[in-house]
Amino acid sequence: MRYPEKLNAGAVIGLVSPSSPVSEERQEECCRVMRNMGFRVKKADNISASKGGYMAGEEQVRGEWINRMFADPEVDAIFCIRGGDGANRIIPYIDLDVVRNNPKIFQGYSDITSLHLLFNQKCDLVTFHGPMISSNVVDQFDPETKQGFFESLTAEDTYAYSAPAGLPVGVAREGCAEGELTGGNLTVLCASVGTPYEIDTRGKILFIEEIGEHIGNLDRHVYQLKNAGLLDEVKGIILGQFTRCEVDVEGFDMTRVILDAIGDLDIPVMYNVQSGHSYPMITLPMGAVCRMDTQAGTITFDVER
Repeated sequence: MRYPEKLNAGAVIGLVSPSSPVSEERQEECCRVMRNMGFRVKKADNISASKGGYMAGEEQVRGEWINRMFADPEVDAIFCIRGGDGANRIIPYIDLDVVRNNPKIFQGYSDITSLHLLFNQKCDLVTFHGPMISSNVVDQFDPETKQGFFESLTAEDTYAYSAPAGLPVGVAREGCAEGELTGGNLTVLCASVGTPYEIDTRGKILFIEEIGEHIGNLDRHVYQLKNAGLLDEVKGIILGQFTRCEVDVEGFDMTRVILDAIGDLDIPVMYNVQSGHSYPMITLPMGAVCRMDTQAGTITFDVER
């Protein structure tokens, strides 16, 4: 697994919309914010396009822009404008050889989970589950989100998750574990099951997050993973943000569902990790070797370029 070259001042950023669009005014604001941060910008031409009102144009076009940004020698990093819907439609149009032969920073979350799985598992490329330009950077790039963003993209040997003030990591099951980090948005992960791009959890640490789901739906998704055998060989589990996820009985939350699902499996489970659909939103390198230590309360990642 390759950790891409670090982000440098003045880098060229490729802005893409693999999922849903933003308005023309919003895309210009995104470009302006990136330039004000000292970056140069290249942008895809589908960012404000619309297919069905929820996708940024035709899937072939969205996929081709991923190929073009990876192939472009001037582009140093690729940042997604936003998530939304439809990234799984573009998978057949992505040239995996182009991505594999031109490793570079790729960042996003939510619906972008489909592409994290694809690039991690098919291209051996570490990608970044972190802030998106329209969704996070333009309006609410708080200091802790910004710190995690830059530290993860400029790390030299090790990158450590830093818990924001007042939001300590919780421990649901003690232990230590090591393995590549995989996962992302729970709904999108479940959509991969049964496809050629199904999440591979064997020997890995599983990270999951979600937004706007009732506990019953979260339970259904977790047990889909369980019944598909995808929790059997997991080395550890990290629970991120579950934003606006409703529970009916206090205490019967996502942590309880996970503990029920793994039964007596002797693996560490940590929760309240601030990565997902809320703030602060700390970047996690997907595919990097992750070490969990519940006694020390640490989550660290190897940077291997």
